[in-house]
Amino acid sequence: MSQYFHSPDPYDLLDVAGAPAPGYGTGSLSDLLPSVAAGLGVPGFTATLPLEPADRVCVFLVDGLGWELIRRHPEWAPFLTGLLDSSLGGTGRPLTAGFPSTTATSLASVGTGLPPGLHGLAGYTVAIPGRNQLMNQLRWQPPVDPHSWQPYPTVFERVHAAGVAASQVSSPLFAQTPLTRVALSGGDFLGRTTGEERMDLAARQLASSDRALVYTYVSELDAMGHRYGVDSDEWRLMLNTVDRLARRLAEQLPPRSALYVTADHGMIDIAPEDRIDFDDDWELGAGVALLGGEARARHVYAVPGAAADVHAVWREVLGDRMWVATRDQAIEAGWFGPAVDDRVYHRIGDVVAAARDDIAIIASRSEPGESAMTGLHGSMTPVEQLVPLLEVRP
Repeated sequence: MSQYFHSPDPYDLLDVAGAPAPGYGTGSLSDLLPSVAAGLGVPGFTATLPLEPADRVCVFLVDGLGWELIRRHPEWAPFLTGLLDSSLGGTGRPLTAGFPSTTATSLASVGTGLPPGLHGLAGYTVAIPGRNQLMNQLRWQPPVDPHSWQPYPTVFERVHAAGVAASQVSSPLFAQTPLTRVALSGGDFLGRTTGEERMDLAARQLASSDRALVYTYVSELDAMGHRYGVDSDEWRLMLNTVDRLARRLAEQLPPRSALYVTADHGMIDIAPEDRIDFDDDWELGAGVALLGGEARARHVYAVPGAAADVHAVWREVLGDRMWVATRDQAIEAGWFGPAVDDRVYHRIGDVVAAARDDIAIIASRSEPGESAMTGLHGSMTPVEQLVPLLEVRP
């Protein structure tokens, strides 16, 4: 029996239907660019967020910049803290990232304007339907055809076709990646190495056209969180750097423009004693063919005929600390959005487990790098799920 087995009282098991599902259609990352495009006058888009229209819009996405993390560190992020009341059209509220709250899923939600159940990047790693193999959607390994995997056009492609100057200003490393192709393509990709170069070029791109949509991105805050944790000096120093970058961009905004600072997810530090190692736990592993997702948001794929038993065991062992759902329960509860495409259905685990408490399901041998990370994300808790939509206008 699992060393972590504690036979919770059935009345203590978490209600899957009561999980805080993301606010798709009313206040999630997938609503951002469609609302911006509607404000730019692009046909076919409807604004679901309360954002005032602007002729030139820049979205600055900071990987790992969770809403709760900004609020905890006003001294390290004075500029961003001063913008908290501007979030979500001046309501002072955050957006929800989407489920799972992870980079590949969130970037696809931003770029396509669709929830995960439609764009299909439904986790860090997911099963390739018809193959007993996981796909890492951040690294795009093993390779699959990007267009078949995510066939919908991006918002950037659609606004560019409508005559809006669209561009992405990011690291040159991302110029040709499949994730960029399926999530962020459209218009011009402009690679710059440093954050300062990106901020300056993003401002110039905004000013160069009467109507413009510019996206820019930095990843270093997320990297510091994974390596050292969000309760570390290294992370706080990087937060201060991000704060200065946001101010630098804001001070260069041209007339008739708007800057939105947002993120793909937050992050939480999980102590070693709160980690369960799937690779050493025969009970959780019984009947499991593939373990996907990540430590805070697991897709569990059962061997044929074992799905019900796997769900029963995972719920019995973990159900008072994680929301443990069958695939259909998670879909019905709206975790992946109001609808799930047929091509996406079997990418979702037979069992989906999302952490509520400070707990992580690691896999030390099959996922050594990810298992060694201090800061983690993926679930629906506020520190992981809530992201800012801070606004600046000249």
